[in-house]
Amino acid sequence: MNPFTATIWFESFARRAESLPVRIHDWILGLLPAWPWLHWLVTALLAIVVILTFYGLFFAMITVTERKGLGRFQNRPGPNRTGPCGLLQPFADAIKAICKEDIVPATADKVLHFIAPCATVFFGLLTLAIIPAGPYFTALNLDAGVLYFFAAGAASELAIFMAGWSSHNKYSLISSMRALAQLISFELPLLLISVSVVMAAGTLSLPGIVAGQSSWTLGGIIPQWNILTPWGIFAFIILFIAALAETNRCPFDLPEGESEIIAGHLTEYSGFKYALFFMGEYFGMLALSGLAITLFFGGWNAPCEFLQFIPSYIWFPVKLFMMMCLFIWIRATLLRLRIDQLMRFAWKLLVPLSLVNLVVVAFWMRTGDWAGPLQLVRWAGAFALEFVPFLLIGRHMSKGLGPRKYKYAQ
Repeated sequence: MNPFTATIWFESFARRAESLPVRIHDWILGLLPAWPWLHWLVTALLAIVVILTFYGLFFAMITVTERKGLGRFQNRPGPNRTGPCGLLQPFADAIKAICKEDIVPATADKVLHFIAPCATVFFGLLTLAIIPAGPYFTALNLDAGVLYFFAAGAASELAIFMAGWSSHNKYSLISSMRALAQLISFELPLLLISVSVVMAAGTLSLPGIVAGQSSWTLGGIIPQWNILTPWGIFAFIILFIAALAETNRCPFDLPEGESEIIAGHLTEYSGFKYALFFMGEYFGMLALSGLAITLFFGGWNAPCEFLQFIPSYIWFPVKLFMMMCLFIWIRATLLRLRIDQLMRFAWKLLVPLSLVNLVVVAFWMRTGDWAGPLQLVRWAGAFALEFVPFLLIGRHMSKGLGPRKYKYAQ
């Protein structure tokens, strides 16, 4: 096969592979009567089935990856009994959770006690529906997709407070109030960072933001992703830190601090309801990881132009898996902060830096036509605008703090 023929074959293969979901969708609709309402209903049901199947299996795979990864970090084997290499462990855990007795306190509000875990999963799925996993894999394509994402995500805070209040337990209630303070504090930098990307892209549509990053430079080797800009690097770091806090992950897992407040708002939950909270937390992580990929890593686009023959619906899960591995790595590495350190970190560092990032994005957009040596000035100016406030705020926050001395251990 000569190079010209091979190129044609690869292009044809890439087009057919990319359009495979559309052809399957059209084939299914072709089997049905030509009633518009029926086609709309079947299309919606197919989208729900795809979301539940894809993210449900991804959730199972991530849980076993996390447990095996943490085992590796802690020098132990991790789950290795159920199925080959322990890969069926999540399904065994699910069966165990379903079979366990559901214990509800006698004084609890039984209706809200039941609704809270269901609401956590439901709102997690609502945020996943807006994440574009491919040009033909966007279940809900809205012009104001970014606003929808934050509106649906904020509702999960209601579920946490509902769980704490309905349990009629002081530990659960205090923990849920503390969790609300944490979530609201870190939601502000998360929102401000998303605004900076919206400013750069000029749209609130998530597929539109991905489309703005679907080109390459230097012969198709370097992608034009937002992460490869001075403001994008800082913005992603802030967004990732805020995402750790929003999903109650280490080092911000105070709402479930076992050594302080037992299991927080989950104290009075057991069995399948506890598993639903667990699932909702992972759906939240998947949604925020998908948002980070969409805003900064080109969404479903390939990292190099010559890799476009691989379908977009392969690239997105690969990026999602790498992002989740970063969550696991952070959990295995860092220690838990205190609540005062956490709030100080959010309001005195992340929020000011997020506001500074908006200024840097405006500078970057206004200097987009600079060329030649002015490009160096543009990059240096953007980095300086990001670094100088970070150093000043950091020095101010660490003022008066020195290395800890253990006088009794000496």
